[in-house]
Amino acid sequence: MPPTIRKGQAPKTLQRAEFHERFMQPFQDPAFRAEADSLRRIELIAWEAYEEGRKSPVTRKAGPGYADPEYELSVDWLEAKARIDAAQSAWSQPQTASRVLLVIGSPRNDGTCPGEVSKTWRLAQIAREVLDGSGIETDLLDLSLLTSEYGRQIHPCKGCVSTAMPLCHWPCSCYPNHSLRQTGDWMNEIYERWVSAHGVILLTPTHWYQAASPLKLMIDRLVCADGGNPDPTSTHGKKPDEAKALELEGWGYPRHLDGRAYGVVVHGDVAGVESVRRNLCDWLDWMGLIEAGTQSRLDRYIGYYEPYATSHEALDADADVQEEVRQVARSMVKAVAELRAGRLQPPDRGLKRPRPK
Repeated sequence: MPPTIRKGQAPKTLQRAEFHERFMQPFQDPAFRAEADSLRRIELIAWEAYEEGRKSPVTRKAGPGYADPEYELSVDWLEAKARIDAAQSAWSQPQTASRVLLVIGSPRNDGTCPGEVSKTWRLAQIAREVLDGSGIETDLLDLSLLTSEYGRQIHPCKGCVSTAMPLCHWPCSCYPNHSLRQTGDWMNEIYERWVSAHGVILLTPTHWYQAASPLKLMIDRLVCADGGNPDPTSTHGKKPDEAKALELEGWGYPRHLDGRAYGVVVHGDVAGVESVRRNLCDWLDWMGLIEAGTQSRLDRYIGYYEPYATSHEALDADADVQEEVRQVARSMVKAVAELRAGRLQPPDRGLKRPRPK
């Protein structure tokens, strides 16, 4: 007997008046009043899209290579998949330049409310100098743009994988959802940047014993890279019964980012750095990435129990932590060279997991 699909949690569809209140929230500036009639017309279109559930209004047939070539797939998704496939193909070519993705997990920068750069950003610059000096292409992914750049968003993971792994598509097909105004999602670009990288260094502050929220948003949305389904036509979009049946038939849980090297830099001021570093490394190990060496995993306090106001001065004075960050980068340089030569592989590569997931 197939598993029961449980229902009953989702809220009811918004009534027209409440939809109007939410639609108008971004238009509180009095300057919009001159366009009140235009906004009413646009709101009507948005209401109809919401009422009819037009998640992906622009689609085309999936075409050859998919389980159901006639199924209409989102053009947004098809274009993202094509870029990821091209990036993976280039990644494996010997003539492709070695690339390392530096991920800044802090939400802080001097272009928004804090009015000052983050220490995480400064540490990334230290690492970048080493990588650039070694002839490696660096790609700086600064997640603080989520707080400071117009229209930049990473929407939260909807947890499709917990219904069934094949329902979690690679790349994620949950967004954009035009009917709910869940648009402007950054992840399609971020997926491509991860795929293009031969090595990844994560840098993050510790916020309340956890990785900073922009980093966690990205991590959750990368769940589709670990076991995700590259063919949404096999589940005809988001059909949970079809996805459950596929998983129960036997799912391979493909690891779309395995074989890349990783390093981690975690800093804090009072507590929690070790657990955050361990959690990040465990996650990267699980996805099939390869540690770049013991010196590529760093957790340190900067200005331990000192005022926040002088934390940059504390970093200025901490020559050791600066050098340790350089060591993370140097470890990555060596690991990427070994990777490109085919010599960097985990000892247990090829062993089948007794409990794959």
